[in-house]
Amino acid sequence: MDFASLMSREIAKAKAPTLPTTSTTKASSPSPDDANNSTAEQKKYMRRAEAEAAREAAYRAEQAALEEKRARKAAEKRKREEEALAESRAREEKRRRLEEETRRRREEAAAAEERARRRRLGLPEVPPSRAGSEGAQGSGSGGEEGGGEDEDIPDEELVRRLRELGEPAALFGESHRGRLRRYRRLTTVVTAGPIPTTLRLVDEADMKVPETVPQSKEERKYLFRQLASYFTMVLREWEAALAREHQQQAAQQKQGEDGSPARQQQQQLTFASKAAINAMTSSRDNMRPLFRRFEQGDLEDDILRPMVEIVRAAQERRYVDANDGYLRLSIGKAAWPIGVTMVGIHERSAREKLHAGGERSHIMGDEVTRKYLQSIKRCLTFAQVRWPPEDIRQLMG
Repeated sequence: MDFASLMSREIAKAKAPTLPTTSTTKASSPSPDDANNSTAEQKKYMRRAEAEAAREAAYRAEQAALEEKRARKAAEKRKREEEALAESRAREEKRRRLEEETRRRREEAAAAEERARRRRLGLPEVPPSRAGSEGAQGSGSGGEEGGGEDEDIPDEELVRRLRELGEPAALFGESHRGRLRRYRRLTTVVTAGPIPTTLRLVDEADMKVPETVPQSKEERKYLFRQLASYFTMVLREWEAALAREHQQQAAQQKQGEDGSPARQQQQQLTFASKAAINAMTSSRDNMRPLFRRFEQGDLEDDILRPMVEIVRAAQERRYVDANDGYLRLSIGKAAWPIGVTMVGIHERSAREKLHAGGERSHIMGDEVTRKYLQSIKRCLTFAQVRWPPEDIRQLMG
């Protein structure tokens, strides 16, 4: 071997250990494809925490989308509600204007009818300023001499009027309003009759009640005056008839002798007259709350309408029709009375209708109502004797 070949072999031996280092270096620095493959291998096996975090992020994104959708729907709903509220307010305002216009026209028609009625009856005209005021409506109940109930009086004038009446000008701790109420109470005119009332009674020619209940306040006040006047007239005639009967019995007792048949008949008549007097007295006392309702004007329409029907039929001497109206008012039109509906183990279907419109039994409502309704029936019984009907078939049994 020559020297050149030996040198090349030694050099090759010296360079041989560096070659694996280079290959190792090349192997340790992977290519991009190898990095992608290794990443894919790592993604294929994720930790549970990473999977939970990814799921939570997806859930939050979904909830955020739902919340945004919900907020958008709520905004749209709020907008629709605001539009509906604005439309409802517009309709309510329009309805209020129409009601106001209708009420004004009704009041004008009622005022025209009242003026025509006053001209027909020869009554003085009502000033327009008082006709539409609350004072004029309150004065219809008998307080016209001092103005309406709501009319205020200056304190100096009020003191002067109280001194003219002989009353103290002021009581201890009394305010102006209390002094005014005391003056109203002192100057209120109370009619002299079986039942004292502050209502100004009308003449017998004006007692005929209308067929329907009026709507205006002034006409209703006049209707209450008509009803009070009619019942006052019936009670007066009832008292007068009992007084005449008592005088006749007193005269007969002076002529009778003890133990005679005439004496026994007189005693029987006396017992009957005592029962009649008790019936009249109890009817008069039981009708006082009804007169207070007339004065206050707070009688319910479902009682006032049948009462007007009863009184009108009695004024026309149709006592059978008046009795039918009384039965409808007192026991209603229910098919089953209250005691019959609960006889069996099952509740009667008619019990549901006992308190329906037009079928409620007002005579069973409370004790006061029951008493003055029964008193109206007793007045009808006397009225058919005092003013008998032309048709005998209109007599109650």
